[in-house]
Amino acid sequence: MTSRRRWLIFSAATIVIAVALTTAVLLAVDVYLHGRFERTAGFNVWGYRGPTVGRKKANEYRVVVLGGSAAYGYGVTSDQAIPAQLEQLLRKHTQSPVFTVVNLGYNNEGAYSFKATLEDYAWLHYDLALLYEGYNDISDRRPNTQIFRHDSPMFRLTGYMPIFPIIFNEKAAVMLSGDPGALYGDSAKTVFHASLAAKTGATVLTTTAGVAKALEAQLGRVAAEPPPRIEDGTHTGCERWSQYCRSIELAAELSRRNGAQVMVATQPYLRLEEKLQKLHMEQQSALRDFLMRRFGNDRDVKYVNLGDVVDLENPHLSFDHMHLRAEGNTRVAAQLVEPVLEMAALRTHQSR
Repeated sequence: MTSRRRWLIFSAATIVIAVALTTAVLLAVDVYLHGRFERTAGFNVWGYRGPTVGRKKANEYRVVVLGGSAAYGYGVTSDQAIPAQLEQLLRKHTQSPVFTVVNLGYNNEGAYSFKATLEDYAWLHYDLALLYEGYNDISDRRPNTQIFRHDSPMFRLTGYMPIFPIIFNEKAAVMLSGDPGALYGDSAKTVFHASLAAKTGATVLTTTAGVAKALEAQLGRVAAEPPPRIEDGTHTGCERWSQYCRSIELAAELSRRNGAQVMVATQPYLRLEEKLQKLHMEQQSALRDFLMRRFGNDRDVKYVNLGDVVDLENPHLSFDHMHLRAEGNTRVAAQLVEPVLEMAALRTHQSR
């Protein structure tokens, strides 16, 4: 019995040490990859794009920008995205207060994600929540309930957002097909046939990413994510856009309860297809009217229409009729400067 007990203790200790070492190695790799890809297409260790912000200073006005890929800055570096451009322009206009703009957007996220994201990042103690999304909520199919960060049990438990499973899987996709889009089902676009060495390397990458996913799955048992809950939005009067308006309302209500201001901005109108343009303009018109009915007496809730600020058909401003190049993002950010300054001045006046 003594020998068996020692063997069991030794085996258990070996497993614990192996898991701990594996976790430590993966964490070290993950931190490295965060640093390497943070500026280009990734996010920092806390799951948002751009440099990490520290403790909020006494003379600081902090803005958080929420949205999908247009807010995140798909196709440009982090410093060329709208939030970073807005911060630069605000700081050129005034040194007091000190403006900080945090990019909380992520690809494919819609308005449904706003409330959860604001709850996740309440520790930022933001002064203004800028809600910038409509594109990802136009579809007539089922509602967009993606909350990217909540796919990670590690983030839900600790606030740390792993990046290397994404990086490794995309690298593997490039090695096998020459196209990272293959990872997301774009199998028709195959640029070349992978060599044996490439296939072996891709297998190593995907296997390593799988190990990380397996470890996270264990954490997922501790922090299970509840299924999406679609709030009834019939009271909004937004008709076919009722769930979209309700999601915006929930995010705005949460921000106001926490003492923060809210700005809702319409993205540049989609113009590639007449039907799509009509839907986008109809959606934003319904939202604008609802915001007036719901928050019209609240000066700390503001609506800004940027629909005509950028022509998405101009190839110098947009590379795919939706996502903006650096110059397009600068134009959008420039139009947000005065509204943000007005909100900051209002908040300063109220605090006196």
